Amino acid sequence: MIEMIGYLGSILVLVSMLMSSVVKLRVINTIGSGVFAAYALMIHSYPTALMNGALVGINIYNLVKLNQREQAYDLVEGARGDGLLRYLLDYYREDIRTYFPDFPADSGADRAYIVCCKGNPAGVLLGTDNGQGTLQVLLDYSTPTYRDCSIGAYLYSKLPSRGVHTLVFAGAAAQAHAAYLTKMGFARENGAYIKRLG
Repeated sequence: MIEMIGYLGSILVLVSMLMSSVVKLRVINTIGSGVFAAYALMIHSYPTALMNGALVGINIYNLVKLNQREQAYDLVEGARGDGLLRYLLDYYREDIRTYFPDFPADSGADRAYIVCCKGNPAGVLLGTDNGQGTLQVLLDYSTPTYRDCSIGAYLYSKLPSRGVHTLVFAGAAAQAHAAYLTKMGFARENGAYIKRLG
């Protein structure tokens, strides 16, 4: 039974290394390291217990930093045809299709915002300006590494300074992401999801 605890801890640590999301990696690794530290204490392997206990502390510290990472983000306003924007849409094309299967290659977006974290692209928001500060969202995408982080909250807090005060998310993509949109404060109105910023 004690060996099974050791195997469980080892498996969790190994599985954590397969995660593309930094948050999932840290959470699963924390659990695995905690289980393995308990196992090490049971078999009186104190150096192993100490090392895994330290890993738990390091993971918790980094998870707290991830949740307070707003200051590490930067918002870059792009334009249709920008090299970086084209590169991101092409590089993540398959992943975008997974979450936004109806997103066209030539979306007709006239507003583009790229969120970067310490210089690394973390998310893209594309939309059409409907006038009076309303943006019809065509794509609200986070790269896999940053998918569980606070990109959406950061982005929505910065858009009013760029003249965007209302976001409208409609169509099949809105239905597919209803849970996320509700969590982010969008309200369903006339078949669309609407968020008033600021």
